[in-house]
Amino acid sequence: MSGLSSQKKLALNAAFIIICIGILIFLLRAPKETTSPLPHDDIHNRFHAMKGKKEAEQYCLDCHGPEKEAPLPADHPPKYRCLFCHKRQ
Repeated sequence: MSGLSSQKKLALNAAFIIICIGILIFLLRAPKETTSPLPHDDIHNRFHAMKGKKEAEQYCLDCHGPEKEAPLPADHPPKYRCLFCHKRQ
């Protein structure tokens, strides 16, 4: 960058600042998280103790699969990444 004129350096710095401000505005305007977290109850407590998400997610469809105790609605997003949205807290 030493071969650039001061005017080009100023333009590049200004472009960088504008891009950073644009990204910041985009992130600040993102909607709040609305997905309910993984419940802290007798049924779900064992999943909070598991180390990995994938380990815990393999049991979700035992209760939330079709024809089970608490089936997911038909319009529910992909059923294999439960803890991506329903976070453990």
